[in-house]
Amino acid sequence: MEYRELLLLAITAALKAGDKILTIYNTEFKVEIKSDNTPVTNADKAASDSIISDLAVTKIPVLSEEDEHFAYEERRNWKRLWVVDPLDGTKEFIKRNGEFTVNIALIENNQPVLGVIYSPVFKHLYFASKGSGSFKVDQHDVITLLNETGLADGERFIKFAKQLPLNKHPQDYTIVASRSHLSKEVSERITRAKLRNSKVNIINTGSSIKFCWVAEGLAHEYPRYGTTMEWDTAAGQCIVEEAGGQVIDQETNKPISYNRKNLKNNDFIAQFKIV
Repeated sequence: MEYRELLLLAITAALKAGDKILTIYNTEFKVEIKSDNTPVTNADKAASDSIISDLAVTKIPVLSEEDEHFAYEERRNWKRLWVVDPLDGTKEFIKRNGEFTVNIALIENNQPVLGVIYSPVFKHLYFASKGSGSFKVDQHDVITLLNETGLADGERFIKFAKQLPLNKHPQDYTIVASRSHLSKEVSERITRAKLRNSKVNIINTGSSIKFCWVAEGLAHEYPRYGTTMEWDTAAGQCIVEEAGGQVIDQETNKPISYNRKNLKNNDFIAQFKIV
């Protein structure tokens, strides 16, 4: 399958997963605590099952947060794999503030070459594929397309997409930061930014939508210190990179690589390249 065919499939899978998430979002869902002390709901599991089923036709292995994590001895030989976070921002889902996403990425030779991020509540769809740029379908068009064609016609969603970045960067230096994971290091970075810029604007939001705001041109950077996993960043990294930005591992000073032995990321900064 070529990138475009895989992209169409990933868009449809993300939309279908978002639909399943919303069905549960409007119920009295149960919350469990996983072994790593993070929350999980039946929406996470339903979305994961849906995406894995939809991607099975590609015969490309899937690494999903909510499914079996294959041993590195097996994964290390994979040249291609899907990396999926079926519900990124479970804490925001539990708070019912809408700030959660579906993330689907394709990795080739340890780098993301395709990414889809969908916001089921706010109906924003972002996607990118290597060498083709990054795109957004806004809320109005997503709602219109869902009403007209349902979840299956990924081709029409691509036709309605606008290339990123959509905006010139704000005049005030803008940092987008996590709503639920604001660390001491991020606070210190904000302090340093205030010394370099006459005015600094801070936006707090949940999930991988922070990558999308950088790609869209709404923020100059998204710094993240603390625990994230490969499925938290893969789709967002592709979208930022194809929009002209970068996502830099703060230990290696290189773009984050994927399908590593240790799936936990180092600290990173997503930003547009400083010329």
